[in-house]
Amino acid sequence: MWDKVGPKNRRGPWLLRPDNFTPGSRTPWGGRRIVERLKSDLVPGHDGPVGEAWELSVEPDFPSQLLDGPLLDEVLRADPTLLGREAPLGSTGLLVKLVDAADELSLQIHPSDEDPALEPGQSGKPEAWYIVDADPGAGLYLGFKKGVTRQDVELAIANEARLDELMAFVEVSPGDIFVIEPGTPHAIGRGVLLLEPQQVTPGKRGVTYRYWDWNRRYDAAGQPDESGEPRPLHIERALEVTDWEGPRERALIDRIRYPGGPAASHDSATLETLTSPSGPLHSDRFILRRLAGSGQVEVPAEDRLRALTVIEGVVRIIGEHGALDVKRGQTAALPASLEPLRAELERAHAMLCALA
Repeated sequence: MWDKVGPKNRRGPWLLRPDNFTPGSRTPWGGRRIVERLKSDLVPGHDGPVGEAWELSVEPDFPSQLLDGPLLDEVLRADPTLLGREAPLGSTGLLVKLVDAADELSLQIHPSDEDPALEPGQSGKPEAWYIVDADPGAGLYLGFKKGVTRQDVELAIANEARLDELMAFVEVSPGDIFVIEPGTPHAIGRGVLLLEPQQVTPGKRGVTYRYWDWNRRYDAAGQPDESGEPRPLHIERALEVTDWEGPRERALIDRIRYPGGPAASHDSATLETLTSPSGPLHSDRFILRRLAGSGQVEVPAEDRLRALTVIEGVVRIIGEHGALDVKRGQTAALPASLEPLRAELERAHAMLCALA
């Protein structure tokens, strides 16, 4: 398999297969925007909803594959210099998804890597959300409202009450970015399309605990069916890992959101940092940059693997490897071994995602 990666691009960058979709039974809330808006030229004729596209992944269940080549994880494990500062891990903790919520996701939470209840093959899953598109009034559920206690949540679940009424809701706009730390209750609302970088320990599966799933029931194929069965919940674990002492409502939103604004894809080319340890939205976990417009920008070398996901237009990456065109709906893996690159943008809107 490794020989399929030609000598010219053994060191990257590499295009990844654009159709790493999760099955509809896993994402019964999925819509059609990933396919129709972002990947219509790449996966023509693909029927049915797509809730998630795992754009860059070494996770065992849905690993990324190089276009006409081996699995990304195989390539990275064969040459640790491609990983930079992640070399001691053997592979990357970066996981990047596209998520299309045609219906609300379950109200859920992720534990930290230090959670003593995690099993050997499990990992925490801090994540960030970059809003690509949103219907009018669409938004996110982020944290419980002020004054809501663990007992209030337990009582609501026991009485099959609406748990969303205990949560803070914030409307979103394209370009908004959020960082969701472990211990933060959350749910993506109906009508939101977003890019979701996550951090998952290589070789393990990121853990999600569900408090509540809108009292929905599903058939054996995972489709809504009032006579079917509910999805599994993890109520006790969700309650245990909840940060009950942290900020709520506006204090939480101000801490975890940065309003990046719409991408200026019709202006001159820019490369702007949205999230990093030094801001503008502080995160010790993620470095997220946006490329937009037409023209050239320099992409500096970094001691880390990065994922370049193109949302609009074309980004041509030029370096010692030659030139690689990354088009709408495609993701390229940029290994740590790359030299500084020149990016030629053509009415582009793209995100460059890495772990800090």
